[in-house]
Amino acid sequence: MESAIKRINIAIVGNPNSGKTSLYNHITGEHGHTGNYGGTTVEAQTTTCHYKGYELLVTDLPGANALSGATAEERYVRKYLAEHTPDIVLNVVCASNLERNLYITTELIDIGYRMVVALSMYDELERNGASLDHDLLGKMMGLPMFPVVGHKGRGIEVLLDTIIAVHERKDERVRHIHIYQGIVEESVMTLNKQMKEHREELPKCFSPRYLAMKMLEGDAEITAMLASCPHFEEWQRTCEKEREHLHSDLGANEDISTTMADQKRGFIAGALLETYARGNNRLENIAKAIDAIVTHRILGYPIFIFVMWLMFYCTFRLGAYPQEWIEQGVALLGSAFEHWLPDGILKDMICDGIIGGVGSVIVFLPNIMILYLFISFMEDSGYLARASFVMDRLMHKIGLHGKSFIPLVMGFGCNVPAVISSRIIESRSSRLITVFITPFMSCSARLPIYIILIGAFFGEHSALVMMGIYLLGIAVAMITAVLMRKFMFKKDETPFVMELPPYRIPTVKAILSHMWQRCAQYLRNVAGMILVASIVVWALGYFPRQDKDESLNQAERYEQSYIGRVGRFCEPAFEPIGLDWKASVSLISGIAAKELMVSTLGVLYSNDADSSPAQLKQNLAKSNDFTQPSVLALLVFTLLYMPCVGTISAIGSESGWKWAIGSAVYSTAIAWLCAFITFHIAQLFM
Repeated sequence: MESAIKRINIAIVGNPNSGKTSLYNHITGEHGHTGNYGGTTVEAQTTTCHYKGYELLVTDLPGANALSGATAEERYVRKYLAEHTPDIVLNVVCASNLERNLYITTELIDIGYRMVVALSMYDELERNGASLDHDLLGKMMGLPMFPVVGHKGRGIEVLLDTIIAVHERKDERVRHIHIYQGIVEESVMTLNKQMKEHREELPKCFSPRYLAMKMLEGDAEITAMLASCPHFEEWQRTCEKEREHLHSDLGANEDISTTMADQKRGFIAGALLETYARGNNRLENIAKAIDAIVTHRILGYPIFIFVMWLMFYCTFRLGAYPQEWIEQGVALLGSAFEHWLPDGILKDMICDGIIGGVGSVIVFLPNIMILYLFISFMEDSGYLARASFVMDRLMHKIGLHGKSFIPLVMGFGCNVPAVISSRIIESRSSRLITVFITPFMSCSARLPIYIILIGAFFGEHSALVMMGIYLLGIAVAMITAVLMRKFMFKKDETPFVMELPPYRIPTVKAILSHMWQRCAQYLRNVAGMILVASIVVWALGYFPRQDKDESLNQAERYEQSYIGRVGRFCEPAFEPIGLDWKASVSLISGIAAKELMVSTLGVLYSNDADSSPAQLKQNLAKSNDFTQPSVLALLVFTLLYMPCVGTISAIGSESGWKWAIGSAVYSTAIAWLCAFITFHIAQLFM
């Protein structure tokens, strides 16, 4: 009888920017995002794949520089390793940044897992003219180590074959080494010996030596993990005794954890001295020359502003051409159903509700694609990390750090992953402030309503108005951050430490893959929530039916419908900012998802079979429901008011529901105030 399929649980561990997710994608066929800055992968991704009769359960863990628990990523990785105890740890090490990336390798050696090291992006090392004896380096560290190029698939088969060999204990290169800890070594050995005598009490996930080292360092999580062991008090007494000796030997200027870290770095430096030869650094010099310009304290700002302007200009202008083609397709589809279906409720629901609602949203897919194309290119090329450094000085003025800038830029795409990515910020107060202000970054879901309203009322000044809306969101976010830092949190002086990744020319495949993932998510929203919501909005506007009263026009029928009654009830709150009941209904529907505002207006202002955005713009302009000041007020309110349900949920899970509710209330109040000011000032000039 044939044996059951053999399973191997593989955990991929490595630094941010190490090529981890790219390798994961090639092994599994998944499409995780591989942005070129720290904190992109903020949650574990797990996929099952098959290779040579083995079922591989591959988990891509968040990028972490160490396992000390200093950041949310480091705590997550160590907790995952403790709870899941993978069969193999696949440690991904960036070949062009060995000294920094190998530090986590030394920590994994201490833990005692069976491990394979993949030297990723090895082509960059070769292009620099450097050389590495990876076989010798692997022997020194007691593990298999060899080059791979994840995005090209180079070395993947050898990697998987080696993982299987290590799992089956057939790889002779595997041996467990101890990294000598210098002056701390004797204390480590003393505590380790005591703990090994009662090994059955210890957690199986970590080696006794690792647990002894962490106890000596005073690691709170590891100490809590061991507290339930019967001999814990004995170990604790020994630990305190050894720590007293070490503090006496080390002096007041150095602590135990720093000494251990220095020993590991010394081990890495010595190993590389024997195995690594630097190249001519020509590419490094080019990168430094570029950095001197794009991160310049004066030039960096106009360069960044130009990049942002170019992104918005292309999103608005270039997206208009394919948008027209989709509009024509939606119009043809509406006309076809108008012709095929007999008169009645079903025909009205399909033509006005589904095609009018969903069609008015889906046509903005090209604009969404262009926006994500720019963001993806900035991430993958390494420019976004430079922009963080450029903005660090400005971020400090509002009480934050350059790392906060990354979630804020991601917010232009979608606020949900932007909120989650705030985990890369070590400081709790800075992280909470960043989460709170991220929804003021105008996400792509708001883009369709901007395009409709700005295109209908501001013509040639569209790009300028669009840029102004985005800048207003940034300004409100900055003011909010200043107020929160001044009145809610003490001044945070946590230094901004962020690695500048090497410049890379993003592959077309990677950029298009990331862009399509986000667009597919947008389309799924259209197919799900927006479809249902469009039908609900249509039904509320369709009933109770007023067919018998021929004296009523379409607008009057809407006003007497259920949705009109809801709008009339809310209208007093919006009258001071120049908006009527129809605008209030669209804003209420936008709480679920901001795209719903367009589909709601598409239903409320539909014109029989022709429900295209071009026709919607004309209907809005001719309705006399809006003026330029009231449109500006609506744009400002749309920009700032309550985040969508998905973002509220993300804030609640990341920071607590107190902050989620506070975000909803504060943002809506600020939205009304800013819209009121905008409306009345605009009336003076328009």
